[in-house]
Amino acid sequence: MTALLIAMHELRRQWVQPFVWILAAVLLALMAWQFLLAVGAYLQVSPRLGAMPTAPGVTDLVAIPLLRSFATVLLIVIPLLTMRSFAGERRDHSLVLLLAAGIGDTRIVIGKFLASWAIVLVLIVLVALLPWSLRLGAAIDTGPLLAAMMGLALYAAGVTAIGIASSAFTAQPALAAASAFVVSALLGIIDLGARLEGVDRSAINYLALPTHFEPFLRGIVSSVDIVYFVLLTGFALFVATLRVAGLRRID
Repeated sequence: MTALLIAMHELRRQWVQPFVWILAAVLLALMAWQFLLAVGAYLQVSPRLGAMPTAPGVTDLVAIPLLRSFATVLLIVIPLLTMRSFAGERRDHSLVLLLAAGIGDTRIVIGKFLASWAIVLVLIVLVALLPWSLRLGAAIDTGPLLAAMMGLALYAAGVTAIGIASSAFTAQPALAAASAFVVSALLGIIDLGARLEGVDRSAINYLALPTHFEPFLRGIVSSVDIVYFVLLTGFALFVATLRVAGLRRID
């Protein structure tokens, strides 16, 4: 319950800041522009696709590529959303008041995580509504689209937790955003060398974000991939909790 109160307070604090609104507006405008380009390209090739017995549909050519591109953009957007979670409060010397309120470190971390993740989930729904609107005039495969949204939500949870942990380790929001981006990007390309060598089932492949995100984009919901994102999120939040506990002792 305390974590939810912190999350609500954090949400109110973020929504009154113009930074979040500007970031959301720019992001949605970018994705809407990409969506319109994808729809235009699909309309150009659709007459030829009609003659193919197993031609990909609008879900494969418009919706899924849009969500895949959005996942890449989130590697930049989420660190910007989470960079002030702890770093901003440390810079403004307001974190000491929160730590002195008698709230457990875990509840503080979870509350700030839920607030940032909630904002990202809203953005995911808004972006997903773009291809979903095509149901008015085209056949959309609901199952693969919902699976992709689920994967995107889990993916965003892991990256958000990394952002929260990065923010806890510095008093400079810009440095927190940069470090969160670097860590998330490394997890995105950690298996690139192995894949170039034809290795796709090793331990290093398992650590990579795309290994567990791409199946969702293909409509495959696997417990292995869900567990990966849960473990990634839990580990990052655990590290953040340890750091907050250390800050409490310092203060």
